[in-house]
Formats: sequence, structure tokens, C-alpha cells
Amino acid sequence: MRFRALLLLLGLMSFTVLKKQPTQVFLVGDSTMADYTTYDEDYQKKRYPLMGWGQVFQHFMSADSLGKVRNLIKTDSVLVRDVARGGRSTRTFFEEGRWRNVYESLRKGDLVLIQFGHNDAAKEKTERYVNEAGYKEYLRLFVRQTREKGARPILLTPVARNYPWENGHLANVHGDYPQAMKEVAQELQVDLIDLNQLSMDAFSDRGKEYVTDHYFMNLPANTYEAYPDGQSDNTHFQPEGAEAVAQLVFQGLQRL
Repeated sequence: MRFRALLLLLGLMSFTVLKKQPTQVFLVGDSTMADYTTYDEDYQKKRYPLMGWGQVFQHFMSADSLGKVRNLIKTDSVLVRDVARGGRSTRTFFEEGRWRNVYESLRKGDLVLIQFGHNDAAKEKTERYVNEAGYKEYLRLFVRQTREKGARPILLTPVARNYPWENGHLANVHGDYPQAMKEVAQELQVDLIDLNQLSMDAFSDRGKEYVTDHYFMNLPANTYEAYPDGQSDNTHFQPEGAEAVAQLVFQGLQRL
């Protein structure tokens, strides 16, 4: 009887530990997703207000929000692990060993949000370029290895840039890469959030002038220490833009 009681007690203790262990949500992608506070430098002086949407994603995973994504996350807490990095494509993220670090850290029940396309499509930058066939192969690899560990992959088409605008609506700038990702999602029956379309629509609703000034890194001179001469950048986000995209991703998770 004592032995059985001890086994029961140990089982309850193990269950409690497992229940308290947070779900890890890995953010795998490029500069639009990155957390710049993790770069080896003084963020406030050298980069602010530059912000990837992953940088603000942890507060969408707060305890009072998890009930909205119970279809994906069963634990009472979440640790967002933003390992996205500027300038990376699917190929370079893999070749640099960044994917291996994710794979080795994965636990059953974790989520892996995978967003690439900006740099894969950069034909003029041969150090990062990946054609569509190669792009699809790396996505397949990430999906399959995520599933090997009992974790759940979620593909995200690349977030919109602030061009081209056509008749008051933001259009696709990523060529066939979003469609290539959709084909992989259908082939492997993996969850997908069409962030490209969601962001084009959301930015269009806000209007070109507003998103140019408030979402993207278009900065006046003599305002931010890191950009004394100002900045003209229609790819990367200011805090308000990062927050808006993170909200779109969270809403996408709720619909899965």
C-alpha cells in the first residue's frame, strides 16, 4: 500500500511539474519578426524605434489571453522565443545552424511560427537568395522536423511591405513566394496564416499616409538618436506597426 501511495504521489508531482512547464512559442523568420533588443548592442541608442512584430508578441501570450487560443495551447503559461534574425532566408537560417538550435530545444506541444520570403526572393543578393523550389524544400524540412518533436508548425506568408499601392490598396510585392508557401501548407496539411493578405488588407484600411508615417520606419531628422538624419524604410516597423502585425498574427492563431 505504501509503495502504491508513493507511486501515486510521484505521479501527481510529475503532472504538476508538466502542467506548470510553459509552452514554448518559437518565432522563426527574418527582420520583420526579429527582437532587436537581443542584438549585441545598445538597442535604445543604436536601433530604436526599429521593432519586429515578434518583439511585442509575448504580451499577446499573457494568461488572460490564452483562453482565446486554447485550440493551440493547453498550458497556463507561454514563453515566446523569438529567434528570427535580419537578412535571413530559409536557406541561410538553416545553414547558420539557427534551425538546429530550435530543433534541439523543441518539446512536445510547442508551437513554431515560420515566416520567410522577404530575403528568399532577393535575387540580387545571392548570399541569401533561394528560388521557389528551394524555398519549398526548406519549409518542408522545418515542418517535418517540428512534427518529429511533437510540436506544431504554423506557416506565415511574408508580411507586406509598404509598396506597391494600386488605387488606394496595397498590393503583393513578394511575387509567387506566398503562393509557394500555401502549396506546401496544402501538401503537408499544415496550419497557415496568410499574413501577406491580412497585412495588405489591414494596411490598406488604415491608408497609405497613416501606415507610412506610423507603421514603417519613415522617420524625420533630429528625432531619434539612432537616426539623426532621419530614415526612409518601407519594409521594417516602428512600434505601432509591430503591434499591429502582432495583433494580426494573434487573431490568425485564434482562427486556426
